[in-house]
Amino acid sequence: MRTCLKFYLNYLVLLGFSGVISTYGPNQRAQKTGDILLGGLFPIHFGVTSKDQDLAARPESTECVRYNFRGFRWLQSMIFAIEEINNSSALLPNITLGYRIFDTCNTVSKALEASLSFVAQNKIDSLNLDEFCNCTGNIPSTIAVVGASGSPVSTAVADLLGLFYIPQISYASSSRLLSNKNQYKSFMRTIPTDEYQAIAMASIIDHFQWNWVIAIASDDEYGRPGIEKFENEMFHRDICIDLNVLISQYIDEAEIRRLADLIENSTAKVIVVFASGPDVEPLIKEMARRNVTDRVWLASEAWASSSLIAKPEYLDVMGGTIGFALSAGEIAGFKDFLEQVNPKKSSQNEFVREFWEETFNCYLEDSPRNKGSENGSTSFRPLCTGEEDIASVETPYLDYTHLRISYNVYVAVYAIAQALQDILTCKPGKGLFANGSCADIRRIEAWQVLKQLRHLNFIDSIGERVRFDNGSEVSANYTIINWHRSPEDGSVVFKEVGYYNIHSKYGAKLSVDKTKILWNGRLTEVPFSNCSEECEPGTRKGIIDGKPTCCFECTECSDGEYSDHKDASVCSKCPNNSWSNGNHTSCFLKEIEFLSWSEPFGIALALFTVLGVFLTSFVLIVFIQFRDTPIVKASNRELSFLLLFSLICCFSSSLIFIGEPQDWTCRVRQPAFGISFVLCISCILVKTNRVLLVFEAKIPTSLHRKWWGLNLQFLLVFLFTFVQVMICVVWLYNAPPGSYKNYDIDEMIFITCNEGSMMALGFLIGYTCLLAAVCFFFAFKSRKLPENFTEAKFITFSMLIFFIVWISFIPAYFSTYGKYVSAVEVIAILASSFSLLACIFFNKVYIILLKPSRNTIEEVRCSTAAHAFKAAAKATLRHSSGSRKRSSSLGNSSAASSPSSTLSLKTNGNEAESPSARRHSSKPRVSFGSGTVSFSLSFEEGRKNSVK
Repeated sequence: MRTCLKFYLNYLVLLGFSGVISTYGPNQRAQKTGDILLGGLFPIHFGVTSKDQDLAARPESTECVRYNFRGFRWLQSMIFAIEEINNSSALLPNITLGYRIFDTCNTVSKALEASLSFVAQNKIDSLNLDEFCNCTGNIPSTIAVVGASGSPVSTAVADLLGLFYIPQISYASSSRLLSNKNQYKSFMRTIPTDEYQAIAMASIIDHFQWNWVIAIASDDEYGRPGIEKFENEMFHRDICIDLNVLISQYIDEAEIRRLADLIENSTAKVIVVFASGPDVEPLIKEMARRNVTDRVWLASEAWASSSLIAKPEYLDVMGGTIGFALSAGEIAGFKDFLEQVNPKKSSQNEFVREFWEETFNCYLEDSPRNKGSENGSTSFRPLCTGEEDIASVETPYLDYTHLRISYNVYVAVYAIAQALQDILTCKPGKGLFANGSCADIRRIEAWQVLKQLRHLNFIDSIGERVRFDNGSEVSANYTIINWHRSPEDGSVVFKEVGYYNIHSKYGAKLSVDKTKILWNGRLTEVPFSNCSEECEPGTRKGIIDGKPTCCFECTECSDGEYSDHKDASVCSKCPNNSWSNGNHTSCFLKEIEFLSWSEPFGIALALFTVLGVFLTSFVLIVFIQFRDTPIVKASNRELSFLLLFSLICCFSSSLIFIGEPQDWTCRVRQPAFGISFVLCISCILVKTNRVLLVFEAKIPTSLHRKWWGLNLQFLLVFLFTFVQVMICVVWLYNAPPGSYKNYDIDEMIFITCNEGSMMALGFLIGYTCLLAAVCFFFAFKSRKLPENFTEAKFITFSMLIFFIVWISFIPAYFSTYGKYVSAVEVIAILASSFSLLACIFFNKVYIILLKPSRNTIEEVRCSTAAHAFKAAAKATLRHSSGSRKRSSSLGNSSAASSPSSTLSLKTNGNEAESPSARRHSSKPRVSFGSGTVSFSLSFEEGRKNSVK
C-alpha cells in the first residue's frame, strides 16, 4: 500500500513537470540545442533580495542582486569548452553538444529551481513509472550537470540529481562532506577537498610561528566542515583559537558590530576566514568603517581573490591578506573568446545583456533594468549602443591571467566529453555494462554517463591526471597569494609568494618566500600573534590556570635541564654525563671526580702510605739485623717477621684505593685490606697468647713447649687468615664489586666502587674486629708480664686505637660520598697500621738502636726473674694463708710458734730441695738455655716478705 502511494505521488509530480517542461526553470538562461545536452549552474549573482512573503498574494520569485563578473566568466568557460569540442574532429565527431545554463544566485532555492528543470527533462525510467505515462516525449535529456559553485548549493543539488543518477561535476565546491560517496552517489568535482586546504592553512600558521588566532567560518556546508578540520589541525599543532564564530551574508548589523567588537578586543592578530565572499563581505565593511588595520587575514580559496572583497576601498584593512588560490591553468584562445562577447552576437546567452549593462553602467533597449539600477534606485542609466569596447574597462571578467575556477569548469566539460568519447569508441564485449555491452551514444542516458565517468582516467591540458573513481580526489595544489596595492591605480594585486602541494614527494609541501610578503600592505616584519611573549632559551612555557595552553608564563629550567631554542614547551634533561650551564641554555660535561693520584689529598695519602711501608721495612731490616739479640728473641722473632710483612701489606693495600676505580681494583682492594689486617692481627693474637700461657703456667712442662711450638703458631695464623680468605672468595663469587659512575651529584660524576654486597663488607670488617677484640682481651690480661715482655700493654693500646678508628669509620663511610668514601677507608687503614707499627715495634727499635745496654741476657733474666719471684711470692702467700686457716680450724698448738717456710723450684726437675740445701744457697739462682730457674723464699715472724 505504501509503495503504491509513493508511485502515485511521484506520478503526479512528473505529470506537473511534463505540463510545463517547455517553460519551466528560471527565465534567464543560456542555452543551445544539440544531440546531447549538458546542464550548467553558475553564480551569476551573489545573492537574492530579502523579502517578507506574507502570502497575501501569490508568492513571486525572488530577485537576484549584485552581479558576479567572475561567475559570468566561469559560465563563459563552459560555453567555450563546448564550442571547442563541437569544432574538434578528434573528440565526439558528428555529435553536437548543447547546453542549458542557469543562474544559482549563490542560493540553494535558485539552484534547486534550475535543477528541477534538468530532472524534469530526464527519462523517468529511473523511477520505474513507465506504466503510468510517457512524460518525456522527444525532449532531450540532460545527461550531466556542471556545477554548482558553493558547497551548500552543490549539496542540495547533489541530493536531487543523485536520485536520478545524473552525474554532477562541481568546479568550486570543496566541502569535505561531499566526499561521502554513499550519500552523494553522482557527485564529482575538479577542485580539491577543503580537508587539504585546512591542513595548508594550519601549516602556514605554524610556519610563521603564530599560536593565537581568530577563526571565522560561514554557517553552511562549506564553512562548518572546513573550520572543524582546521580546529583539529590547530589542536595537533598546539595552536589555540581565541575566537571561533560563524557568519552569513544575511546576518543582522547588530551581530556584525558585536563580532567586530570581539575582534578589536582580541589580542590575536591573525584572522582565519573559511567563508565565501558574500558571507564575509558584511564583516569586512564594518572592519573598514572602523579602520582596523593591525590584523592579518588568512583567506580560504572561496574568497582569496573575490571581487567583492578585493576592492581598493578595503585595501587599508585587507592589505597583506594571505590567501590560498587554486593552481592556475591555461586555456588557449580563451582570452579572445572573452573579448568577443557582445549583446548583439550572443542571443543564446541571456546573461550577456545584463553583463553589458553592469560593465558599462548603461541599459539596452527593451531591458527591464532601463530605469534605475538593480537595487531599485531612481537614478537613470544612459542607453547602451552595443558597440562599447570591452577591452577598455577594468573588470574581473577579463582577469584571465590566473584561470583557476574557469580552468576547473573547462576540465569538467572535457571530462564529460571524454566519457562520451569512450562510449562512442566502445567495442562490444569490452564495455562497462552487462556482459561487456556498450551504451548507444544516440540514446545515451545519464546513468550510463555516470558509469563511464567513474572509470574515467585521462590527462588534462596542464598534465594533471583526472579521475573520478571511488576515493579519488583531485591533487591539492594551492598557490599562496598576498594582497598588494598597485602603485599605478591603487587596485588590488595578487602577488604569488609561495605554494602548497599536499602530495609533494620531494622537498617541503609548503614553500613561502617571506621577502615578497607585505604585511598589512606595507610592513616587511612578520606580525606577532601569540597569546604570550615568547620564552627565551633557558626557559620553558609554564601553564597558567584557567588559560589555554598557548597562554603561558616563562619558567626557568631546573638545574640539570636546558632549552636551546625559544618557546620551548619542556626543558630537555641533560645527559647523565652533563649538567646545565648557568643560564640553562646548554649542557657541559660534568667533571669526573675520584681519589686521584694528582690531587693534593691523594698525594698526601700516598706519601703517608709510602712512609708507612718505609718505616715497616726499616723495622723489618732492624729485626733481621739484630735477630740474635735477646729483645728480638724474646718477642718471638718468627712471628714478628710475619707481623712486619703483614703490616707492609696493610700499608700497601691502601694504594689500591687511590686512582680511578676500575673493575679489577674494586674487586681487589677490599679483600687485600681485609686479608692483610687479619694476617697482622692473627700474628699479634698468637704471639700474645703464647707469652701469656708460658708465664701463667705454674710448671712449663714439655707438653706446653710441644703445643706452643713454632709450627702450631703458624698453623693458627693460617687458620685465622683462611677464614677471611673464604669470606672474600664467597663475596667475589656471589656479588663481585665493580666500578660505578654516580651521576646523582650536580656538576660532577663520582667514579666509585659498587661493593656488590654491603653485608659481605660487614662480615669482612666484623671478622677483623672480632679477632682484634680477642687479641685485646689477651693483651689486657698480659699487661703485667716482665718488663721485656710489656709489649702486651702497647698491644692493648694499639687495639684500643684500632677499635676507635673502625668504630668511627662505619658512620663516616656511610655519610660520605664520592671520592671521600675511598679517602675515609684509606685514612682508617693508615691509622690502624701506624698504631700497630708504633705501639708494638717502636719501643723495641728504640732499645735495639739507642739503648743497646738493655738488650742483654742479664737484663732479660733479671726482668724474668723478678716476674717469677713476684708470682712465686703471691703463690706462697696464698699457700700460707690456706695453711693457717686449716691449722686454726684443727686447734693445732704450733700455730703460736714462729713460722718458717721455704720454697724451691727447679725447672729441670720435680723434686724440691731440702731445707738444709736451701740454707746453703746464698741468693736466688736463675739460668736459661737448658734453663734452670731456682727461687728461694723465707718467711719469718719478725721479717715478713724478706727475700734471701
